[in-house]
Amino acid sequence: MIFNLTDVRADIKQISDKEQHNYNAENLKTIFNLIDLTTLKPTDNSAVIESMCKKVNLLNVKYPDMPQVAAICVYPSMVENVRTQLKTEEVKIASVAAGFPASQTFLSIKAAESALAIEKGANEIDIVISLGKFLEGDYEFVAHEIKIIKEAIPNTHLKVILESGLLPSLNDVYKASVIAMNSGANFIKTSTGKEEPSATIEAVYVMCKAIKEHYDKTGVKIGLKPAGGISTAKDVFLYYAVVKSILGEEWLNNKLFRIGASRLANDLIKEIYKFENKEILENYF
Repeated sequence: MIFNLTDVRADIKQISDKEQHNYNAENLKTIFNLIDLTTLKPTDNSAVIESMCKKVNLLNVKYPDMPQVAAICVYPSMVENVRTQLKTEEVKIASVAAGFPASQTFLSIKAAESALAIEKGANEIDIVISLGKFLEGDYEFVAHEIKIIKEAIPNTHLKVILESGLLPSLNDVYKASVIAMNSGANFIKTSTGKEEPSATIEAVYVMCKAIKEHYDKTGVKIGLKPAGGISTAKDVFLYYAVVKSILGEEWLNNKLFRIGASRLANDLIKEIYKFENKEILENYF
């Protein structure tokens, strides 16, 4: 596939125009259930994790008509804290690993850190491709690393971050998507949230096209996770619309679609409550 930015944006505009009438409480609740509630700060500690887990545990008490988030995503050192504090079985524990966010460490350490995060209680692992190697054109190196890490956690959902905002073109986003999927990724993810730009709708469009092509060829469904800088309900709805248009309603669930976010949950609750004529006075998360 070859992608032209002007054509991609024109197609996204058509999708946006077509789906605007579906911006409603029901679909926003579906999106809420896709959230990987994330804290990846150097100041994270047991108190931060306890507070986040408590809010997730009590979400359906505070907001009984709201669905749960999909997962809590943290650093490997915080996984055990989440495991002991989280009381809601439907919420997964995701951990970044493998030298996140730069991926600039030894492969043996990447594999070991990923496996250790699973041992401590993580259900899912998010890693970053070796971006420097990709930009050098050493695609075999990038693929080999993903395969080795996947072998270290064979029964675990592996999300592979492309850091799409640092890739030179949309065609590179497509190439990185194909490499990741062919090397064992269960999900492909846009960004770490540590670089600018982070998630973009154009990158997600291309990643959807790559996933669709992979599915048509293999029959294997790969998940998608936009992450980084998505903070409003109106912004995230466009991502939802693009996924629905290209991949179909089969992907509109948290087994195949996640949103990495820390601020988005509050805005979604506010928008949903506006539709339902309910009052919300404060941020919950």
